[in-house]
Formats: sequence, C-alpha cells, structure tokens
Amino acid sequence: MATDVRSLTGSIVALVTPFKDNGDVDFAALDRLVDFHLENETDGILMLGTTGESCTMTDAEDVAVAQHVVNRVNGAIPIIGGAGSNATHESLTKAKGLQMVGCDALLLITPYYNKSNEEGIYHHFATVLDQVEIPAIVYNIPGRTGCSISERNVTRLAEHPNVMGIKEASGSIGYATSVARHISPEFRMYSGNDDMIVPILSLGGSGVISVWANVQPKLCHDLVASYLNGDCATALDIQLAGLDLVHALFCEVNPIPVKAALAMMGLIEESYRMPLYPMSADARARLEKAMKGAGLID
Repeated sequence: MATDVRSLTGSIVALVTPFKDNGDVDFAALDRLVDFHLENETDGILMLGTTGESCTMTDAEDVAVAQHVVNRVNGAIPIIGGAGSNATHESLTKAKGLQMVGCDALLLITPYYNKSNEEGIYHHFATVLDQVEIPAIVYNIPGRTGCSISERNVTRLAEHPNVMGIKEASGSIGYATSVARHISPEFRMYSGNDDMIVPILSLGGSGVISVWANVQPKLCHDLVASYLNGDCATALDIQLAGLDLVHALFCEVNPIPVKAALAMMGLIEESYRMPLYPMSADARARLEKAMKGAGLID
C-alpha cells in the first residue's frame, strides 16, 4: 500500500473499465492500461468512478477490478477506489470492500437522484467516513448528481479526520474559489474538469483527476508538474494546446468518447454497458480529428 496518499499531487487518471464484447471485464486490457500509466508517470489511479462505469457493475466486479489493479500496481503509485452510490448503505459496503483489497483511498460522491437535503448529504459522507480506516476524497459534480456540496458542508467535511480533499467538478470558478479557502496540508483540491486544470492549480489545487490522462498520461503529468514546480507558462501552454482533444473527449457523455479513443489506440475493445452506446458518426469524426491532431493516431 502506498503510504503518501494524503499528500498526493499530480495527474490522477480516472481509469476506464475495459469490457470484452460479451460484457465481461477485460482483465488483460486492464493490465495494459495500468502498465501504460506506470510507464508514463501517472501519479495515481482512480478506478470505479464515473469514467469506470461502476454504476453498471456489481459489488463483486468492483472488488475484483480493485484487487486486480492493486496487485498490478504493487504499491508503485496510490490507488483510489470509487465507492459512490446514492444509497448510503451501498456506499459503505463498497468502501469496506475497497479498503479490504488494499485501496489507499476512496472517492465518495454526493447522492444522486434522491439527492437529499444539506444535512442528509453531510451524513451520507460522514456515515462512510466514520466507519473506514483509509482517507477519502469527496466528489462535487452537480451536473451528474443534481446536487452540490454546500460550502458549509465543505467546511465540516474538511475537518473530518478521514477526508483528504475534494474533487471539484462543478465547472464554477466561483465555487472553486470558495472551496480554496479550506485548502490545507490535510485538505486538498483536485480539478475534476480537464479544461480547468490550470485555474484550479492557481487557487492552490494539488492536481487533477483526469479523463484526458487516459490517452495522454505523460502530458497530463507534465502539465501539473510544470505548474507545481513554478513553470506556469509551460503548464498553460499544455492546457491550451490540449483543449481541442479535451473537448472532443466530452463531445458525448463520458466515458463513451474516451473508450472510443482508447480503442483507436489499440489499448481496449470499444465495449460499453447499456445505457452507454457507441458514438454517433459526427462525434466520432470529431474525436478522430482531435486524436490525429494530438498525434495519437495516424
């Protein structure tokens, strides 16, 4: 188990879960992906998040994927497991399973669909945090869940001993600025938007939990490392140069485009679980153009 997860900085890939054509998890492709990231200086791996299609997977599949990745990484970089659910008891079950197989930290999302009120959202997190022994990143993505973590709840959660930070993916620089007031060595902020990495870093952020890093891991690592080492100009150049690809990776709902991109690169089969579905012709053409522009395919 990595020992420095609470001080994690850099590019953390939001890893896809590769499936075979029959829908089973493709563990051979998962090995290729993990090795790809280890070879290209990815700073951490988040599995079983939105990009990992965990909401379509069983608890047993979650545990099997987590165990496989933990074993493959073998302590080289921190591993974060997504334990999100709109049902608090299910989130706790997932969290305990991921802790059991050796994840270094958890990602906990706000409850979606049923959403809850402010106090319920706090206790949704606290119920899990109080019963696990590894730290967690709380995840704010109202565009997916329909609710946000209020600044009051950020204040309370930042004081919880099992919270190490927040993945901020609201797309609101105003909200991120408010969150930044709570940043400390014990509470970090990670960008959840690939087109806002430099702005979040400028507010004191520690890195990004990235979809983009699935296809350009070294570049995403270099972006964050450049900024944190004081070379803000290089970081900004990378951010701006990557925008066409980043926008193409989100031209349809995530993770459809990024799985298509990885298939174009020969790393996985282009297989999804319903209701996710292959890209439209127009979106695929846009993605192919951006991939060629980035030098990822011929």
